Amino acid sequence: MTRKEAILQAATIMFSQSGYKDTSTAEIAKMTGVAEGTIFYHFKNKEKLFLAVLEQTRALIIDEFNSFMSHRQFSSGMEAIETAVSFYMYLSGKFENAFLLLHRYFPYKMAVSVPGCRQHLEAIYDCLVDIFEEAVTAGQKDGSIASMPPRKTALIIFTMVDGVVRFKTYNLYDASALYGDIIESCKKMLRPEQTAEAYF
Repeated sequence: MTRKEAILQAATIMFSQSGYKDTSTAEIAKMTGVAEGTIFYHFKNKEKLFLAVLEQTRALIIDEFNSFMSHRQFSSGMEAIETAVSFYMYLSGKFENAFLLLHRYFPYKMAVSVPGCRQHLEAIYDCLVDIFEEAVTAGQKDGSIASMPPRKTALIIFTMVDGVVRFKTYNLYDASALYGDIIESCKKMLRPEQTAEAYF
C-alpha cells in the first residue's frame, strides 16, 4: 500500500466515525505514520482529501457491484433484483466505513456548497439505482415484473434496502434478519398482475 492509499484509508475511517469537522489532518497523519505535510502534498487541503475519499468510495462500491452483476446470468429480471438486494446488503458489511460515511449527514450538507461533493454523491446513487432500474426493465421484458415506471420503481426498491442497511450501519438492527421480508416485499410489489396505478 502506498502512502497515498494509506492516507485515504485512514481518512475514510476518521471521516466516517468522527465526521468532517471533528477530523483533523494531524490525526490522520498520526494514524498513518506520515508527516502532516505529506497529506497536503497529495491532497492540498482537508476538503480535497475528503473529495478524494468520496471518489474512492464511489469507485470501490460501484466497481464491486458492476463486477459482481456483470459476471452473472439471470433467468429473470426478478432474480436480478433479488441478487442486487442481497449483494448490496453484503457490501454494506464488507465496506462498513464507506457505508457509514454515506449514511452520515455532513456529506449532504457539504454538497450544497461544494459542487465536487455533490457530483460524487449523485454519481454513487445514480449508479446504484441504475442497477436496480436495469433489473426492473429486464423483468418487464421477460414478464417477471409488472409494467411500472422503471426509474421510480428502482428508487423505491433501493430506498427500502438502503433504509434497512442504515439500521445495520448504526447497530440498531440486524439487517440480514430482514432479508427474506425485503425479498417478499419486492415480489409482492413487482408481481406482473400489479399495475402502475397501484403504487404511483
